[in-house]
Amino acid sequence: MNRDAEKTDRALLTRALALAAQNAERPAAALSGGPFGAVIALADGTILAEGSNQVLARHDPTAHAEMEAIRAACQARQSCHLENAVLYASSEPCPMCLAAAYWAKISRAVYANPRGAAASLGFSDARLYREIALPKTKRALPMTRLLLPDADFPLTRWKQRGLPLY
Repeated sequence: MNRDAEKTDRALLTRALALAAQNAERPAAALSGGPFGAVIALADGTILAEGSNQVLARHDPTAHAEMEAIRAACQARQSCHLENAVLYASSEPCPMCLAAAYWAKISRAVYANPRGAAASLGFSDARLYREIALPKTKRALPMTRLLLPDADFPLTRWKQRGLPLY
């Protein structure tokens, strides 16, 4: 990595940490979410979007900082893809946020704190990582496939119409 790229990474990761610190400094009565922040930027350092954890404010378990930043960046780009964009996260993304980064086709992720640091405070993703690796029959969340007639209609119709895959 060249010095300019490293300088850009440091500056944008510092911004993600500042967003996380803002959440950590809020009065207890005004908490919006956990101590996490994220930035989505182009390789040249142009910021597409920022996000901070809003789980409590939105009553939404998916309102993680990375998800908020990805949603805002996709809106800014008017696309569900963020090729050539970099995710800067104050902490290592959880499985949901990591999956969203893959779905959004983000080119690279940079983070400051490893997942163990967040886990030491009680923000642990270890159970999720273990669960995902298990066969469906062994997971804590029971999953049942119910066979219904024409259940595949939406899928086959999408294909028949030649609609885009993303």
